[in-house]
Amino acid sequence: MSFRVATQQLLLAVLLCLGVISPAKAEWDTKAINGRDYVAVDGMKSFYGFDTVSRAGNTVSLENKKIKVDLRVGAQECFMNGVKFVFSYKVEDLNGKAWISRIDLAKLVDPVLRPSYIANAGNFRTVILDAGHGGKDPGATNGLGTEAGYNLMVAERTKKLLETAGYKVVMTRDSNRYLTLQERVDVANRVKDNAIFISIHHNSGGSAARGIETFTLSPVGVAHYGRGFNQSDLQERAGNGHDSANVALATAVHGCLARRLDKNTFDRGIKRARFSVLTGVQHPSILVECGFMTHPYEARMIHNEAYRNAVVKGIVDAVDRYRKAVSLKPPAKP
Repeated sequence: MSFRVATQQLLLAVLLCLGVISPAKAEWDTKAINGRDYVAVDGMKSFYGFDTVSRAGNTVSLENKKIKVDLRVGAQECFMNGVKFVFSYKVEDLNGKAWISRIDLAKLVDPVLRPSYIANAGNFRTVILDAGHGGKDPGATNGLGTEAGYNLMVAERTKKLLETAGYKVVMTRDSNRYLTLQERVDVANRVKDNAIFISIHHNSGGSAARGIETFTLSPVGVAHYGRGFNQSDLQERAGNGHDSANVALATAVHGCLARRLDKNTFDRGIKRARFSVLTGVQHPSILVECGFMTHPYEARMIHNEAYRNAVVKGIVDAVDRYRKAVSLKPPAKP
């Protein structure tokens, strides 16, 4: 049996055992490209219930009444209802078809398109807020303030609104004090109730760098964003137990922030990394960068209370949106 056929049969067997497709709809085409497993984008049409799949140049679009997915052949960017995601591997073009890596399909696209299939993710009323940096570690700084200060302002305001909405909120820090990364993880893991973890940061970079970006823990086999693959990327971390929930939570937060913020805010996308607070926390977790302290325009925006309030409202919106999305019951088995 060829590698391609064996790979295809394995994928179909898994999907059939999960009860998410019937034999009549098992139409995935798989292929090894550059030593990695890929799935033909055409197969997504029937599986996820898209009405159309079309291609214009290098852009492949799948669409139904609720969602539009845009992929670009030769690139790692994907847009789902306008929210930007950064794939681990490029979308490939082979034999006249577009192909997406199986790990991007399984670990990124599927949790976004089918959040109701994430088991028990909606059963929480506790939110852990991590205001990054603090004390002797100010984080990024500029002439207007410190990242640590802005992180805490956003976290404190978010806490108030979430509590008003009926959530229990745990803060890793509630003052300008220093915590090691492990101490933050320890605070989160002392929460034994089901919970979600949101680490709040503001970014730094060159003077031209701008925009918002949201990180989830890299799944096993996916490199830290911006770094080459190494053997440590094959090691499973505590946070990998929530890979699907992590992506669904990131989607809600990133999408809600983009809608709430200034229309000129640049979308840097949802990415995967192995930040220490994400590897060790045993709850669905994300790290959100709410703008660049080092960008002249965004630095002034971050200092503006109205901008910070928009960030806060975006996070609060997202917690409710995420909880509802993952609480829905999946469709009955065919």
